[in-house]
Amino acid sequence: MRIVALTALGLLLMAPPASAKGDKGNGEIVYKKRCVWCHGEEGDGAGAGGEMTKIINPPPRDFTSGMFKIKTSPFGSDFPNDADIYRMISDGMPGTVMPGWKSILKEPEMWDLVAYIKTFAELEDEPGKTVDYGTRIETSPESIEKGSKLFHDGDRCSECHGAEGKGNAIKALKGDNGERTWPRNLTKPWTFRASNDPKEIFTRVSTGISGTQMPSFDDPKSNKKLTVEERWHVANYVNSLAKTDKTVKAENTVVKADKVAGDLPADTADPAWDKPTPSTFLLVPQVIYKDRVFSSANDTITARAMFNDKEVAILLEWDDRTKSIPGDKDAVKIANPEMGPDRVAVQLPIAIPEGMKKPYFIKGDTANPVNLWSWSSGTAEAAESVGLGNGTGVDAVEERDAAAVGLTAKGVYKDGTWRVMMKRPLTAGNAETDIQFQEGRFIPIAFQSWDGSSSEIGSKHTLTTWYWILLKPASSNKPLIVGLILALLVFAAEIMWARSAGKNKDA
Repeated sequence: MRIVALTALGLLLMAPPASAKGDKGNGEIVYKKRCVWCHGEEGDGAGAGGEMTKIINPPPRDFTSGMFKIKTSPFGSDFPNDADIYRMISDGMPGTVMPGWKSILKEPEMWDLVAYIKTFAELEDEPGKTVDYGTRIETSPESIEKGSKLFHDGDRCSECHGAEGKGNAIKALKGDNGERTWPRNLTKPWTFRASNDPKEIFTRVSTGISGTQMPSFDDPKSNKKLTVEERWHVANYVNSLAKTDKTVKAENTVVKADKVAGDLPADTADPAWDKPTPSTFLLVPQVIYKDRVFSSANDTITARAMFNDKEVAILLEWDDRTKSIPGDKDAVKIANPEMGPDRVAVQLPIAIPEGMKKPYFIKGDTANPVNLWSWSSGTAEAAESVGLGNGTGVDAVEERDAAAVGLTAKGVYKDGTWRVMMKRPLTAGNAETDIQFQEGRFIPIAFQSWDGSSSEIGSKHTLTTWYWILLKPASSNKPLIVGLILALLVFAAEIMWARSAGKNKDA
């Protein structure tokens, strides 16, 4: 009896957790409640009658193919491990419309979903193997240097990800379903579908990303194959590319403009732009009114500002994988069929509001009009240009002469990044038609961006909500002097009080 009990205990310990197998029947119930809207009744990604595949990029996963982008099963294993599918359900995929469900679904429900999702591709078993990680090489300057060499050698990785890792492709890429795909901007780790931990990066480099043109560098037939050690060096290098100074911080809602004594910078490359504190904001697709855009390439914009007694200057910086110049043969090759120039706009209220009241965040309203400062990259026949408009609604923008109020703009594209500087006198035009900047006032400011290569034209663009710009008064020693005077007065009063108290005691 004891032997039988021990044998049963041994079998129980060797068996996988019951939750790992999941209940297909219950998984179907959860799927039809939570997942069918995007992934479709048949699991083919054709949710909402196929409309989701038209407006979402990347499109919903087609489970019937059995291919999953984020997996740990090694090269040569077409299908993922169950834990890989569970992870995507639990954590979601940043940068896509796939949310994480761990705050809504219970763990057994997610394992039930795994079991049901596998039925679409008639998957029974799982590979049961993971990538060979060998001996992990920790991050170090030496490892990063070796990884950089491997990354750029023969354009192994830089061919698609660019010299600076910003994903500025030199050719148009498409997924297996024909959708436009973009190389990952490796300087923005918050957009990684998994994470930018070196082990995660090592896994992607080893397995590739199914359904895309990201290959496996563990493929023995590839002339770009990397050893385990080399993949660790590349992973450490990619991890080092993260731009921590341009992350979006919820508490950062103000563009703080520094006051300078001399002239403002003449161009975007002036070292003086390194001094103002950068503020980075999320760009989201414009889905409020037609024509809408549901998937966009540009996701953040960074602003810096400074001013003197006469002018204010704003520097805008955003990563853009393509330099969109309609008519330029190289630009046309990697652009969508309908192409426009790259553009950016700054929106400001004409009248600085009192309190928290602001105009409508898209081109103002009749009671609260806005100024729209804009810049365009131009075309092969026309140079870059600056524009000025007065907005009183989404379809009500009056175009004006920017030069008449001294508004200028200059842009430079380098290594996958646009830097555009806009400059205007503090006071220009008149208070009825143009904002009059004031020191020490919190002024609402918003931004809009267009990626021309992604067919972002007209109302198809990305934008932010309202934030603030503050023209900070120049620091001085006046508060310090006042503080010292007050301290001396208090000290003198204490001495007089002590003397008076002493006299009273003697009496």
